[in-house]
Amino acid sequence: MQYDIHGCLRQFALAVAVLVLSLSAPPDSCSAAYQRENAIVRAVRKVSPAVVNISSEYEIIERSNPFFDFRLDPFFDSFFRDFFEPGYQQRRKEKSLGSGVIIDGNRGYILTNEHVIARSAKIKVVLNDERELDAELVGAAPDFDLAVLKITSDQPLPAVEMGDSDDLMIGETVIAIGNPFGLSHSVTTGVISALNRCVKAEDRVYRGFIQTDASINPGNSGGPLLNINGELIGINTAIYSKAQGIGFAIPINKAKRVIDDLIKYGEVHVPWIGVIVHDLDPKLAWYFNVPEKEGVVIGAVAKGSPADEAGLKDGDVIVAIGKKRVSSRDTYYRLIKEFAVGDTIPVTVWKNSTSRLVKVHSCRFPEKLAEEWGFRLLGIRVREICAGVRLRYRIAAKEGVIITEVRRNCYLDRIGAHAGDLIRKINEVVVKNVADYKKAVIKYRDKKHVVLLIERDNQQYYVSVELG
Repeated sequence: MQYDIHGCLRQFALAVAVLVLSLSAPPDSCSAAYQRENAIVRAVRKVSPAVVNISSEYEIIERSNPFFDFRLDPFFDSFFRDFFEPGYQQRRKEKSLGSGVIIDGNRGYILTNEHVIARSAKIKVVLNDERELDAELVGAAPDFDLAVLKITSDQPLPAVEMGDSDDLMIGETVIAIGNPFGLSHSVTTGVISALNRCVKAEDRVYRGFIQTDASINPGNSGGPLLNINGELIGINTAIYSKAQGIGFAIPINKAKRVIDDLIKYGEVHVPWIGVIVHDLDPKLAWYFNVPEKEGVVIGAVAKGSPADEAGLKDGDVIVAIGKKRVSSRDTYYRLIKEFAVGDTIPVTVWKNSTSRLVKVHSCRFPEKLAEEWGFRLLGIRVREICAGVRLRYRIAAKEGVIITEVRRNCYLDRIGAHAGDLIRKINEVVVKNVADYKKAVIKYRDKKHVVLLIERDNQQYYVSVELG
């Protein structure tokens, strides 16, 4: 058999030429786009329809009286009242911008930061397709900086896919989408820099945050932090403005525990075991012979409470919740909040130079105990205002609750509060009746201090009260 060597060489050369020309030819637009389409592009395309811009409107009241601050002190109030006319109030409206992400397209639920919509009278949401809808506040959790909104749409709504923030790696790529400085649907990328960060903002301390170098600026707050698969792993929060290149996000697994309560009840129900605790100072640590000198001492156990049924007593020192040590009263309540109502909480207590593990089945705080708990924490008893009460105490007010008893040597007793004083407000809760008072006691029972607005002789005073 004979081969045409020259013919074979010509065919080979032609094939090589065609290959070289095909490789050197400019690619068509489709193949070029395909080559640029990486995991980040796909994740952004997947989630962007579920990201929303949030604008809220709230009212600010300003007073013109330069001595207004002195009204917080009865002495200065009475001194200046005789010399200056009361200042008039000026009201102006402010707007806040933020972001959010649709977590349930069927029901129209949006997850965002609480500080984005705090104090808002009107909330509007702009969707990815530029439709603008009114939003209803379903529930808010200031301690977690989370809120759930609801919108109603005549068209199907997209929703983000939930990820797992317990399965994150330092250095893995993350994507932030939001509305920084009003620039809608801006995308930034970075990596996870650290986990379980503690961040202080104003008067609150937030723990367990994800730290990232993806840019998170004002307006990004409430938007999604995504992994490379386009799954929601956190809610961005622009609360730290002291440094550039540092952003934080609330882990989505932490948010999941809050979302259900906000949708069902409008607020977060914190587990209750039925104890009042106090910080363990060095003298108490020595008295109770606590080796690590850390913990909280039980000052009171509610009769019939989960703690009572589990055998906890006054004077027991709680040194751990689960596997985490308790270093202070704040730590104790923070660790309790990591559990859901109904969970069995492992509590390690120290007494008589011995530690033991006690499993306490938590429950919701019983509303029927609110007034008694208020007496334990604030040292006062209250009742509704009615015609008989107004006549007895010679007051004209129809709203608020009236103090009927002040426990001796409690803080309010020491500053001169007495029967006949009215309570108008506890922190942010306006108190119109006993039901509002109970709500405030339940809401703020784990705080160190609350601020009361007390009225006497038609004059109102703010007082900071230490609980317990």
